[in-house]
Amino acid sequence: MEAGFRSTQWQELTFAVVGLGLIGGSYAKALRQLQAKRIIGVERNPVVLRQAVELGIIDEALTEAGPELAQADVLICAIYPEAIAGFIKSNVQFLSPHVLITDVAGIKGDMIRRVQEALLPGMEFISGHPMAGRQSSGLAMADAAIFHNANYIVVPEAGNTPQAVAWLEQFALALGCARTVRVTPEEHDRTIAFTSNLPHVTAVALMDSSSYNEKTRYFVAGSFRDGTRVADINPELWCSLFLANKEKVADEIDKYMEQLELWRNALRAGDGETLKALMRTAAARRKELY
Repeated sequence: MEAGFRSTQWQELTFAVVGLGLIGGSYAKALRQLQAKRIIGVERNPVVLRQAVELGIIDEALTEAGPELAQADVLICAIYPEAIAGFIKSNVQFLSPHVLITDVAGIKGDMIRRVQEALLPGMEFISGHPMAGRQSSGLAMADAAIFHNANYIVVPEAGNTPQAVAWLEQFALALGCARTVRVTPEEHDRTIAFTSNLPHVTAVALMDSSSYNEKTRYFVAGSFRDGTRVADINPELWCSLFLANKEKVADEIDKYMEQLELWRNALRAGDGETLKALMRTAAARRKELY
C-alpha cells in the first residue's frame, strides 16, 4: 500500500490480526467475509492459533511477530491495552514502511502517544474502539456479527492524516457498524468509565452482595438477569481496564453513590415524589438512547 493511499477495496489488502481472542477472532471472521486478500494471525497460544487455521479465518499463522508481518497493509492489535505499545516497539522493524495500525483497546490512557513514538517514518497509528463484545471470552465466542449495528469510536490525534481517519471510518462501516464517532483520548476514557466500566462494577457488586444466597436463583426475573449479565467477566482483562482508568472509574462510582444516596434518603423519608422524579428523569434519558 503506497504512502498516502488507503484502499477500501478490501480484497486488495492484507491484514494482520494480533491476538485471536473474542475481538481479534471476530475481526478475522469479518475480514474473511469481506474477502480480504490475506489474513495473518499472530497468537502466542498455539492451540488457539491451530483452531483459527482449522476454522479457515486466517491464511498464515504466527506464534510471534516476524518478517512475515511486512506483508500486512493493515495491522489490528487486539491484545490487552498495556501490551500494545510494547508489541509495536519490539516488532516495528518487521512492519511495512507504510503500514496502517489500529487497535481495539477499551482504555486509551497514554497508549496512543507511546505507540506513535515507536513508529518509523511513513507508518501511521490511529486508535479505534468497536463498541461490541460479549461477556464471555476466547476464540470460540468470536463472531463477525458482533459488529453489526454497533458504534465504532475513532480516536484521532494531531499526527493522523485525514486519509487514515476516513479509511478507519469506512472500515468500521464495512464491518457492519451503524455509525462512527470521533473523540479525544480523554473523552473516550471518561465516557467509557460511565457507560462500560461502571456497569461492570455494578453487576459484579450485585453478584458479590451479602444478600446473595442459595435461594436467590428462584427469585430472578428479567431485571436481575439483565442487570448482572456482564458479571460473567474476564478478570484478567477487566482488572487491567479498571486499573488503567482507575481515577475516572472511581469518579463515576462517586457519582453513582450520590444517586443511591438520593434513593436511600427518599425511601427512609417516605418521599414518593422524589422517587417518582428520579424515575421520570431516568425513563426520559433511556428513551433518548434508543
